[in-house]
Amino acid sequence: MLADDLRLLPPQTSDWMTLDAARVRAFADATEDWQFIHLDAERAAAETPFGGCVAHGFLTLSMLSAMSYQVTPNLPGMTASINYGFDRIRFVSPVPVGSRVRGHFTVSAVDEAPGQLTVHWDVSMEREGSDRPALVAAWITRIALED
Repeated sequence: MLADDLRLLPPQTSDWMTLDAARVRAFADATEDWQFIHLDAERAAAETPFGGCVAHGFLTLSMLSAMSYQVTPNLPGMTASINYGFDRIRFVSPVPVGSRVRGHFTVSAVDEAPGQLTVHWDVSMEREGSDRPALVAAWITRIALED
């Protein structure tokens, strides 16, 4: 029954989240990725086609977790939801620092096994004011169920 509930879930959209300079700096420090395109606005404006700093692609990808908490239903008997992996990830367009982004989530398949569900999501991340998504992905999560 839970698998059918997920299969019938309509497409979901998260709230907007801002990728501001403080968040980008914290991510750079956590991952030790201090590339100038993320942190040095003057140099990024002068030396890149972006016109300024852009968020890390992996930061935008990692925001999917927080966004998914907003849109994934809390199913009866669910004990945990974990990241299982990705079949496809593409960083389609840059996300300038200070941009607002939100996730769009559609269940594409649900696989059932004893004590768990594997959920396949088609995901895109929208950047406010852009016609192109920041990223698109085929994301797989696993839901642990009570015995």
